[in-house]
Amino acid sequence: MTVYVDINRLDGEAANLSELQGQAALFVDVASRCGLTPQYSGLERLQERYAERGFTVAGFPCNQFMGQEPGTADEIAQFCSTSYGVTFPMYEKLDVNGPDRHPLYDELTATPDASGDAGDVQWNFEKFLVSPAGEVVARFRPRTDPEAPEVIAAIEALLPS
Repeated sequence: MTVYVDINRLDGEAANLSELQGQAALFVDVASRCGLTPQYSGLERLQERYAERGFTVAGFPCNQFMGQEPGTADEIAQFCSTSYGVTFPMYEKLDVNGPDRHPLYDELTATPDASGDAGDVQWNFEKFLVSPAGEVVARFRPRTDPEAPEVIAAIEALLPS
């Protein structure tokens, strides 16, 4: 299995996550109406801080947690742009758990967190760090701030000096 799966961008254009190969990436299921939505600010700061060193955030809107991402693709794009100035790539709204889970999340959820727990995504803003070779190397639960020391250290460990 691989994280390099076919997926649509938020604008509906077909893509494959292999376009991220060669970069470290933080895959995050996101939502516009969640108590954790302000994490978009930290995610964008990571994008700005590390993009030139071969890093990107990749956002995957999800409406599975109390309907906190009800918008259309256009509404999500508008919200991210105007509210948080998001410049990182955003992909189609998808399911991260359950019978309609996107194949990408089959791979991601097999990865354990620092406590050794794998399985379903707990909530919006769960983060998966992917190496430039496409290997899932770390998992951070939703309440972990994107700029927490352990996230920064894991990202920096994957980037060239």
